[in-house]
Amino acid sequence: MLAYMLALVLVFARTACGVPTVRSDTTDNAGDIPGQPPAGTRGDLFPYPGQNIVLNCGADRPSQDEWQQLNDKLDQLTNAVNSCRASDGEDPEAPHPRDCQDILDNDETTPSGVYTVYPRDGLGGVMVYCDNDIDGGGWTVFQKRQDGSVDFYRGWRDYQAGFPSNLNGEFWLGLDKLYRLAVQKTYQLRVDMWDAEGNARYAAYNTFAISPESQNYKLHIGTYSGNARDSLAYHNGHPFSTKDRDNDASTLSCAQTYKGAWWYTACHHSNLNGLYHLGPHASYADGVNWNGWKGYKYSLKRTEMKFKPIA
Repeated sequence: MLAYMLALVLVFARTACGVPTVRSDTTDNAGDIPGQPPAGTRGDLFPYPGQNIVLNCGADRPSQDEWQQLNDKLDQLTNAVNSCRASDGEDPEAPHPRDCQDILDNDETTPSGVYTVYPRDGLGGVMVYCDNDIDGGGWTVFQKRQDGSVDFYRGWRDYQAGFPSNLNGEFWLGLDKLYRLAVQKTYQLRVDMWDAEGNARYAAYNTFAISPESQNYKLHIGTYSGNARDSLAYHNGHPFSTKDRDNDASTLSCAQTYKGAWWYTACHHSNLNGLYHLGPHASYADGVNWNGWKGYKYSLKRTEMKFKPIA
């Protein structure tokens, strides 16, 4: 694409400055033409029917040698940009992946890890963690809890932008990035969870999307399957809330009361961004809770929320 754009710039420059191109003879033997300047003044500056339009830059227009030098410089620039992209592990000729499934489709041996994907909105690449181990791989992960090392009791701006920058540990990808990614295709959602004893469960939903910021990132999920019992359908269709942005349906602030940030209703059946209590806790419903499996007084050790396109 870059090379194509540079070529367009070159063609425009050549046309604008009158570098010799295929054109009709400018010799005029026909006399004056209505609507055109007098015959003696026509030529390179004023076209007549059948003549290519070639504007003149005057006496200072570049020579053929100068244009060849410009051609060479443009070629060098294109090669330099492509070399930079290749040095970053990017194939300049390869299509940009939209999500982790695209990355896996390009190379089925790709391990789980951090990669760059490029949403189709053209607003730039997004660093994401790809899970290529569970259920066929190709999952773009947007939430991970595992050791309590990151504070998840944060405000709206943090949840909108995402935190922290290191995606190899605990993180929240960010509502803005999540919307940009999840609007591209029809996706499914998977929630993996582990308790402190090492037991694992999952909840899957056959469709997944969120609304844009103007609707406070409402959650949209489809039919449940899995073995963790459904604790997310209660939140379907509801906007996201944080401790400083109360969008829930309760008279109190669910985020402040239950120390989290979520698609609260009035208030929750799950609270995966709650406090990291790790195992049983005396407080009520303010931990990393999935009520359908462990109830409101057990905080899960690990959770991962992820999505991939419907096959």
